[in-house]
Amino acid sequence: MLYIVCALKPEAQAFIDKFKLKKESLKEFKLFSNATIRLIVSGVGVERARYATQTLIDNYDISDDDIYLNIGICGASQKYEIGELLQIFSLQYREEFYTFSKTATHTLTCLDVEATCNTHSIVDMESFGFYDAISHSPAIKQFYIFKVVSDHFEPHKVTKDKTKSLIFNVIDAINLLDLN
Repeated sequence: MLYIVCALKPEAQAFIDKFKLKKESLKEFKLFSNATIRLIVSGVGVERARYATQTLIDNYDISDDDIYLNIGICGASQKYEIGELLQIFSLQYREEFYTFSKTATHTLTCLDVEATCNTHSIVDMESFGFYDAISHSPAIKQFYIFKVVSDHFEPHKVTKDKTKSLIFNVIDAINLLDLN
């Protein structure tokens, strides 16, 4: 099973449309699924992402073949193009670093508030919550964090339609990656 955690409904909508996911509920979360995918919309912030991810972990049996993904938009420096897909290999949250790949090329800084200035290279507000829940569940063997650059520290310019479009444009690239 592929488990996906998205913070925002527009991030999720690209997957819902492409894979014809059906709406359900899981606790207070919106869950969308088919025979091979379960996608949960967490809401914004570390705590919401942690709780949504933990809810998936607690409510479904974990197999060695399961893959957990955190997919969403991020702010980034102008070094990165709008729409660029980034696979995240390490995180910084509250001055602590967490590396989960020996080939760490992209480090994301997870913040508690929107970033409106270029003080970090890549930022979001949920990735650490996802990672924290995953890292405390030893049964999970495979997890990945993918972010799509939505803005250069101008979050007020990001719209629902733009968010859905940015995610939709990278779905096939994520599917082509060897996640096994």
